Amino acid sequence: MEKIWPNEVISRSPASSGLLEKIPEGIERSQQFFLSTQKSAGYWLPYLEADSTLVADYIMLAHYIDEVDPILEKKALRWLLDTQLEDGGWNIYYGGPSELNATVKCAFALQLAGFDRTQEPLRKAEECLLRLGGLSSVNSYTRFYLGLFGQYPWNRLVSMPPELMFLPTSFYFNIYEISSWSRAILVPMCIIWAHHPQKTPPAMVDTACWWRKKDQRANGGINLREKFSWKTFFFTLDAILKRSHRFYAPFTRKESLRRAENWMLERMSRGGGLAAIYPAMLNAIIALDCLGCGHDHPAFKNAVDEFMKLMVEEEDRLWFQPCFSPVWDTAMVTAALKRSGMPGNHPSIQKAADWLINQEIRIKGDWQIKNPYGPAGGWAFEFDNDFYADTDDSAMVLMALNGARLDNDERRQSSIKRGIEWLLSMQSSDGGWGAFDVDNDKEVLNLIPFADHNALLDPSTADVTARILEMFGELGYNLSFSPVARAVEFLRSQQEKDGSWYGRWGVNYIYGTWQVVTGLVRIGIPASDPCIQKGVQWFLLHQNEDGGWGETCVTYQDPDQRGNGPSTPSQTAWALLGLMNGGVVDSEAVERGIAYLMNTQKPDGTWDEDEFTGTGFPKVFYLRYTWYRNYFPLMALGRYRSIKGF
Repeated sequence: MEKIWPNEVISRSPASSGLLEKIPEGIERSQQFFLSTQKSAGYWLPYLEADSTLVADYIMLAHYIDEVDPILEKKALRWLLDTQLEDGGWNIYYGGPSELNATVKCAFALQLAGFDRTQEPLRKAEECLLRLGGLSSVNSYTRFYLGLFGQYPWNRLVSMPPELMFLPTSFYFNIYEISSWSRAILVPMCIIWAHHPQKTPPAMVDTACWWRKKDQRANGGINLREKFSWKTFFFTLDAILKRSHRFYAPFTRKESLRRAENWMLERMSRGGGLAAIYPAMLNAIIALDCLGCGHDHPAFKNAVDEFMKLMVEEEDRLWFQPCFSPVWDTAMVTAALKRSGMPGNHPSIQKAADWLINQEIRIKGDWQIKNPYGPAGGWAFEFDNDFYADTDDSAMVLMALNGARLDNDERRQSSIKRGIEWLLSMQSSDGGWGAFDVDNDKEVLNLIPFADHNALLDPSTADVTARILEMFGELGYNLSFSPVARAVEFLRSQQEKDGSWYGRWGVNYIYGTWQVVTGLVRIGIPASDPCIQKGVQWFLLHQNEDGGWGETCVTYQDPDQRGNGPSTPSQTAWALLGLMNGGVVDSEAVERGIAYLMNTQKPDGTWDEDEFTGTGFPKVFYLRYTWYRNYFPLMALGRYRSIKGF
């Protein structure tokens, strides 16, 4: 039986006998599902889903590089038409309202594929995007892609000069002061911006009517007579860069492009495409085309091949994953199996652990720029992304490895040791951890014009910091360890007034509060601590009538909606784990939550969940981890059985 965590408040009053009888069977069904879906190499690879803009961008890319496959385009159009909302727009998460940038991208894809304004899908889309603000209100990335086809003037686009590559790391702003994902997206965009490419679109493409009548001027300007602020400074600098574009010295432009190209190709050479994420991979293909790389060149062909691996082709439609998530999902499934009672020497856990050990990154990636003395180590989210190990995945992998028992255990222990050393080196000065870099938190940079995708920085977050604390606790560390003590203080400082914590990488306050309560208790903070009990009370106040918990992506725009939403298996599991780890076990709330999970489990051991409960970029990009619905409920059921002792 799993060891009870310190300071838990536990009473042994029995739950309803019917419920207790069902739980072991439910756990076994869930475990059997995972055992039957493990790949022969040892990993798990469920789908990772996002919104329809990825399909729209694929259509755009195919037309830009003149590699349109009529069959694939027809399937892509089927997906766009199936996901169009009644009001004519497209949303960025399940159940959400139409969103302007998504609607513009999808409508533009319809135009590229041959739709005209007399056809209802495009007519309704145009009406919707005008209601939402039209082209004058779209973000810089949407404008950029429209510019590729002459639908947005290059001299009105945000400046992204490749001369950014000249800025030394000692300079206040350089490419390593922005988040790793923004960096991978930006560098190829700098190459594209320098070339100002303009592809001739099909004859029916015309977005002129997408401007509101009073907004015919592309790109709102900035009144330079306004009172000085950092925002006016950056917009003024952008205006200067636009006007000076023609005066860049040929040598500096050529050298900056060479540096950008080398930077990009070096990271692509490790497999998996640039940063192994959709937008960077797409931009890299266009950048290579701008650089004159022939479509039969190995670098170009490999970039396209890696990009197309993200496509999921169904019988009559297709869609794209934003990336692959094998390391994350394998670590989660392994931990769920162990925490639900499966022994650490079970062949499935051993195979998964061995695969995870083989995924350890043994080179220094981009993180070394801000952490030059850190040792090589850590794990990435994807299959091949050696330059971008991240702390969240690494912590989860270490917990998965800690629960495994291998016949020859030396490799596992050595891997854990290196992983701990790397994570310790990645702690930021505020005591917390960001995902990919140390002290990536210069807030003023969020005012840069191309920062409007709301994810330019990678500061310390409560959820990542708490998971790392959970990992340290599981590995035997306690509050006497200085890095741990600093992290605890960081988490205390991040608590909201109502007792919850913000969730950066999962939706949203349910995710953040569960993880922080778990991390604090696991590292040795008593469950009776007022900080933890405020979080526990927050969970109790937000339980739905059906016994579950739910919260939608709208909370990133309207925090007053935190804790409100239809019940989902993943969020119910998070809340239950938060309550149980916070000392609440024998209560009506927990029993109702467990009953919700048991009553919604399907015969094959899985659960259904349509909602997006993962976060890419708050307010901009959300994710549906298709197995959050499965392994988190297994963790919750296993935890309940462990504590109740049956």
